Amino acid sequence: MARPTPDTEQRTPPPERARLQAAVRLEGVHKRFGDVTAVDGVTLDVRQGEFFSMLGPSGSGKTTCLRMIAGFETPTSGTVLLLGRDVTRLAPYDRDVNTVFQDYALFPHMTVGQNVEYGLRVKGVAPEERRGRAAEALRMVRLEGFERRKPSQLSGGQRQRVALARALVNQPAVVLLDEPLGALDLKLRQQMQIELKAIQQRIGLTFIYVTHDQEEALTMSDRLAVMNAGRIEQVGTPAEVYEKPSTGFVAGFVGVSNTLSGDAAREVTGSSATITVRPEKIRMLERDERPGDGECSVTGHVRDVVYLGANTRYTVDLDPGGELVVLQQNLARSSMEALEVRGKRVRLAWDRLHSRTLARSEEGTGPPGPGEEGT
Repeated sequence: MARPTPDTEQRTPPPERARLQAAVRLEGVHKRFGDVTAVDGVTLDVRQGEFFSMLGPSGSGKTTCLRMIAGFETPTSGTVLLLGRDVTRLAPYDRDVNTVFQDYALFPHMTVGQNVEYGLRVKGVAPEERRGRAAEALRMVRLEGFERRKPSQLSGGQRQRVALARALVNQPAVVLLDEPLGALDLKLRQQMQIELKAIQQRIGLTFIYVTHDQEEALTMSDRLAVMNAGRIEQVGTPAEVYEKPSTGFVAGFVGVSNTLSGDAAREVTGSSATITVRPEKIRMLERDERPGDGECSVTGHVRDVVYLGANTRYTVDLDPGGELVVLQQNLARSSMEALEVRGKRVRLAWDRLHSRTLARSEEGTGPPGPGEEGT
């Protein structure tokens, strides 16, 4: 293939201009469908060579953003740039991108090799070059030797890798992936998360990945954008988004987060400002144990206990009002010991640094409830 090999890319630093230039840039992008605003003023840079995810619930605008980058939708207003080039009004086939879909979109009557070669054949690439490039793309996804098989002879994970090889064979600047693992069972999905990330790291291309699955986005992404109601709530690394959520929506959507306000927050922090804290950051103190220096603490009664094998989840009704969910690893505690805590009075504590204070404008923001997801 014409692009540099991964080894060459690692040895040769890219020019300063290439490193500074975004692979994809959205500038003030809006998209309306009739009276519905699907994307509401999104500005975003995706760096070259990174695995970038767009995470959000149904109706958050993530897929519409991806379709505008691909050229399947045209923005109502705003600009889409690819490697600094304005592609806002260009057709999909005039953009240096390829898309991998959830349903694979493989031709069932064609072999694996023919499926991978298809885009090259449409472009008029000579047969010998087509076969060589297709074989290399299949090696990238670890499917060498599968050229003569039909899609019906492959597992779901193998079909997804064929779809990825078909996108890679065209040597695009950016690979777009629209919920590509959604049709797979949980175990295979988790395997493919690791596989996709490994492939992206080997070849060094820019991947933009759309998903509603928080664990998936955290597992694979170099950075991610959390979207809600057509807008970006936060952009950052997985650790930044999880540990330091910018809004109540991010705190509630990315993983599980407790929220305390009013009297409960005042007893813990001395302020009525709304705070969030992750369940796994909280510990249940032993009978005579006292909170350490720099720790927040609060008392309550254990309302519910759910034994999860590796962990136990406790729901604690707090004395000053509200509740906290606590997730503790089962290091020495048996399932019976965990269940025996139900109904008992306990004291909870956590490092003050693990509390995140939300601004007043963010306090009422949270993930959508049933029936609130939109289009």
